[in-house]
Amino acid sequence: MTDLEPVAWPPAPIRTERLVLREPEARDRAAFIELLASPEVHSYLGGPRPRDELEREMPEVPERRPGSFVVDLDGAMIGQVLLRRAAGYRRPAAAGKVDLGYLFLPRAWGFGYAAEGCAAALGWLAGAFPGEPVVLTTQTANAGSMRLAAKLGFTEVERFQAWGAEQWLGIRPPVTTAG
Repeated sequence: MTDLEPVAWPPAPIRTERLVLREPEARDRAAFIELLASPEVHSYLGGPRPRDELEREMPEVPERRPGSFVVDLDGAMIGQVLLRRAAGYRRPAAAGKVDLGYLFLPRAWGFGYAAEGCAAALGWLAGAFPGEPVVLTTQTANAGSMRLAAKLGFTEVERFQAWGAEQWLGIRPPVTTAG
């Protein structure tokens, strides 16, 4: 199974105390370009993409696919949360599991939005796919992502070298309810 098929998509917008997780819309195009062209956002992700390339290639309505949430604060996109099946090219411990990814604009850093948005997306996933474990990979040098992984309940599975840096792979066991 690739991605998160066959789940009904898009879900109703997910509302938290401060945020709305929703599908991408045409009004998000400029924010997506800013997010993907940001050197700060991509300092641990291999570097930003060239803005002119993004301007040419970004569709009018950014990609809509199961597991891709725009994180909206007061009517404006501040980030993206992605849930997708980890492909086998990664680590064997991650293969076939749902992989959590997230990107937030630098102006949204330090306010807890990533934790709030990721927790909401993980809550949606637990309802849509009960019993599903989730993995997360980040560079060990990315202190913010390491803190967020711990806050969200991920525990270390392994560390490995890739893309010229030490990587951390964590897993979040399925959420279970007492019967």
